[in-house]
Amino acid sequence: MSEVQSGTAFITEARRSFHAALIANGALATSDTGVPSIADGSSASSVAFASGIMEQVAKEAVGARLAGQMAGNKFEIVVGEYLEETLPKLKHIRPGKFQVAKGGTRLAIAACEQYFHLSSLAEAVSTNADLAVAIGMDYLIKPDVMVLRHPEPDEIINSSELVVDDQHASLAGIRSVNSSLPLLHASVSCKWTMRSDRAQNARSEALNLVRNRKGRLPHIVVVTGEPTPGRLASLALGTGDIDCVYHIALNELREAVAATKYTDSAELLNMMIEGRRLRDIADLPLDLAT
Repeated sequence: MSEVQSGTAFITEARRSFHAALIANGALATSDTGVPSIADGSSASSVAFASGIMEQVAKEAVGARLAGQMAGNKFEIVVGEYLEETLPKLKHIRPGKFQVAKGGTRLAIAACEQYFHLSSLAEAVSTNADLAVAIGMDYLIKPDVMVLRHPEPDEIINSSELVVDDQHASLAGIRSVNSSLPLLHASVSCKWTMRSDRAQNARSEALNLVRNRKGRLPHIVVVTGEPTPGRLASLALGTGDIDCVYHIALNELREAVAATKYTDSAELLNMMIEGRRLRDIADLPLDLAT
């Protein structure tokens, strides 16, 4: 991996490279008619906010050093690669063996300690129509990106002193002697924009993660490029399901909105930020290290 420019914080450089990767793969772009790819072309405010973001991000992303490590052709792939680059830098804050993985199938989380029982449920439902009707499909959850923590051998747990032995703590999933299944540390839903009801699927999946777990609840977050505060509010406001919504360019969005006549949007945006419901992509790896 390229060395970060002297004097530049790693997270700052990773953020620049995240934007550069989105520009390089065409996700962040402006059409021939001047409409940014994150904007709703039928909304003047959306175009204005998105254009303000694009102008700032395009300048910032020039010469980004780590963009080659985030060169996926889809939004969720770049988000995953961003986390792969940043999380290891925080291992002194959050030790452990972490892995960033794609969600894959709708039963991907059944390979995790807290949700392993869902594989048995899926098998039972597949052979029993009455049970399938009664239960429905709410237990099916497909995160776009998963952060997994692998169990630790007793040698690591006991590295500084004798913490565990063969007599007790025989059910704790963090011990590899008890379980080989990884713990789901975080579920990351990637929503490029929020111009359809599909964005609300993130909230439904979050509630299902809460209801269906057996054990510790993972971090449940959403990453988005949506430029309109009103649409961001549809997912960011309220508590009990999603930890927080993370914007790909929150600082730039804040400046873009402040530069327009839409004062209500500026107030709503500030309310979400000050209310700790909306944060920047740079905050995400540090929040996942808690």
